[in-house]
Amino acid sequence: MNGIKRLILLVLACGFTGGVLAQYHIRHPNAITLHGEWTFALDLADQGISGQWYLDGITRTNRQDIVTVPHCFSSDPRYLFYTGTAWYRKSFAWKPASGERVILHFDAAYYLTRVWLNGQEVGTHEGGYTPFHFDITDYLKEGDNLLAVSVSNDTWKLNTVPAVKDNYDINGSYPAWINYGGLIRPVYLTVEPEVYIENLKVEATPDLDKGDAVLKTKVRIRNASKQAVSPKSDFIVRLGEQTIPLRWQTGALRIPAGETLTLESSSKLSAAQTELWDINSPTLYNLAAAVGSDTVATNFGIRKVEVRDAQLLLNGRPVRLGGGNRVLDYPGLGSLEPDWLIERDFRLMKEAGMEFQRLTHYTPAEYFYDLADRYGMLIITEAGNWQLTPKQLDNDTIRTKFKQQFREMVERDWNHPSVIAYSVGNEYLSDEPEGQRWTEDMIAYAKELDATRLYTFATMRLNSLPEKPEDEASQYVDFVSANIYGNHAKALDHIHRLYPDKPVLISEWGVRADNAKGEAGQVQHITEVMGELRKRPYVAGAAWWTYNDYQSRYYGSNANGYRPWGLVGPGRSARPAYQVYQQEMAPLTVEKTGFQPGGKGVHELRLKISARADFPAYRVQGYVLETPHTRVNLPDLEPGESAEITLPVTGFQEDILLKVVKPTGYVALQQTMTLNEKN
Repeated sequence: MNGIKRLILLVLACGFTGGVLAQYHIRHPNAITLHGEWTFALDLADQGISGQWYLDGITRTNRQDIVTVPHCFSSDPRYLFYTGTAWYRKSFAWKPASGERVILHFDAAYYLTRVWLNGQEVGTHEGGYTPFHFDITDYLKEGDNLLAVSVSNDTWKLNTVPAVKDNYDINGSYPAWINYGGLIRPVYLTVEPEVYIENLKVEATPDLDKGDAVLKTKVRIRNASKQAVSPKSDFIVRLGEQTIPLRWQTGALRIPAGETLTLESSSKLSAAQTELWDINSPTLYNLAAAVGSDTVATNFGIRKVEVRDAQLLLNGRPVRLGGGNRVLDYPGLGSLEPDWLIERDFRLMKEAGMEFQRLTHYTPAEYFYDLADRYGMLIITEAGNWQLTPKQLDNDTIRTKFKQQFREMVERDWNHPSVIAYSVGNEYLSDEPEGQRWTEDMIAYAKELDATRLYTFATMRLNSLPEKPEDEASQYVDFVSANIYGNHAKALDHIHRLYPDKPVLISEWGVRADNAKGEAGQVQHITEVMGELRKRPYVAGAAWWTYNDYQSRYYGSNANGYRPWGLVGPGRSARPAYQVYQQEMAPLTVEKTGFQPGGKGVHELRLKISARADFPAYRVQGYVLETPHTRVNLPDLEPGESAEITLPVTGFQEDILLKVVKPTGYVALQQTMTLNEKN
């Protein structure tokens, strides 16, 4: 089992309660999944530990459920409102072997997890959305092994992350989203040699003038043997099926027994070997790092993201993009994210023009990021500081927990080219001294982990305050992320006056589908706000809150438990606003300039294709125009450029459906055009 471990995703199928066959990607190809049937029981009186539920021989099957892991117990109607501890137990056979380490992985479990193996406590983890693991080699025995896991979703407390506010008064302090509990992502084992790679970081930096790129790797190596080692290393870089010959510079490293150290190496790709990753051309390389008998591989992209003159630049070109916020919530699944749901959400978001976004206030499953890498999307990833109060922002316990979750998020996501920035929180009092300290301190901490990304946080304090830029924590960010609900023009102008050199992302904007004007009000809001965005070239993005409806116990939720902010409903049915959003967020427009009837039912339709110059605005490259009978390659267009094309139209019809398709296969725009002799 010590063969190549690739940090690419492997499709693994497992059963799912309710008769749905679900798939969950796992980054380790040699993973031994612990999916499938587990026994499950609620710990209503919190007696599991004192009652030693982690021991064998105490199971009464008529008092326990059989569930399928990954599992979200909150999605079971019987336990929807349960807050507390639940126990999962599973037996598996094992035959220990010398010279190997066995690692137990959890891609995420919400929220407080304690693990026992064969009656011995292995470890504890706090945090609901990031991966963690334990070395269980010394706990294993030959034959059957009993794994017991307690998971508590008793969050939204004063010192959890996310936390309930500590300034509770008659106005209330409510949880913003459901504390969906359980083993919500894959659980599996990997078998490693005694000297193995714990993690691999790849930094690819292009020189846009010369066309070449510098490649740096940081390989974190664990020596679990009883003697010091100086392992040899090797690296293989591939682009598709082609192996790229490179010369590496690697320092010597001696790792004491029981220690973990990082090996750094570097190389250079020539201009001929360098292909940039972009939204329209998301080129991915693969790097395999071999250390001793262990090999780990990961995909990476070569791209440069920077901020200059109030513009967000991708590979030296300004980009202005639409976006959206995706909440982990689906009827019957809770926060589970089987592959089919991620793929469905990704397509709907991509085709709605959601290309630049902070997905939500916590870390979704990694498969979404893999799709973003493969098909082009810019993502800000955020850990769970949601509206922490000034007192909480200065609390050492909160700070320690946030740093742990942030580190786990970064170490999972740092090779994804789609991840261009990290956020250190959402809607805290960033104009107070505690908010300023938090922002400055957490960005400094984060840059020690990964200095290759941009940094931001989502503020709600800049719509009218403050009067001086140094009075608000956005002075520390690379670009301003602002949640704006109303008075968009005034708020944006105020932000730009404070920070004239920084681009602005509207990290949240929107209106509920049950507003006074109903779903028509969503449509009207989109068109009105887009008119203001297009007047302001410093707006780099706008992410609708939210892509999907979600359940919540926050005040103002409807009687059915949902908050209908979405462009799609809970089950992903599109509202009228979805199509309007798609049209407004498309980077181009299609206009009929003429129609010439022809003989024998073959006519000519003349169209003007224009790349938007205002918002959104980015290069249109490799797009295709499709009709029911024709497929035409569109010319590449820079923002503001136009081209005339002529399409043959066959038959006698009044209307024709036009689709503009991105080079990655997703629909960018679709509209029905009337065919007549006018215009």
